[in-house]
Amino acid sequence: MLDFLENLVDFVAENPFKCAAAVAVTVATGGLCWAAAPAVASAIGATGVLGAASTGTAIGSLSGAALTNASLAALGGGALSAGGAGMAGGTAVVAGAGTVIGGAASTAAVSAAS
Repeated sequence: MLDFLENLVDFVAENPFKCAAAVAVTVATGGLCWAAAPAVASAIGATGVLGAASTGTAIGSLSGAALTNASLAALGGGALSAGGAGMAGGTAVVAGAGTVIGGAASTAAVSAAS
């Protein structure tokens, strides 16, 4: 583990602009995913893979705000009344996943350019 940290510190010291760009892209990707979470959740929910809403209605059969809200709640582990994290949790899941993907992509790009 110590060797990994030493190598990481050396890489950052040798490539400060590349590392700053990777961090900036990661943060920007997370922010964009947070803003787009309702649309992303709706797209996932419309496919029918999220099951049923807390009301028992199939999420894939919903539309509009009901689809968005039910999809976000399903991604967040269920409605607040059912013990899940609700829509806020779903938004966090989408934003977190986007941040991880953005971080991986920017890290791969920086590594390939080195």
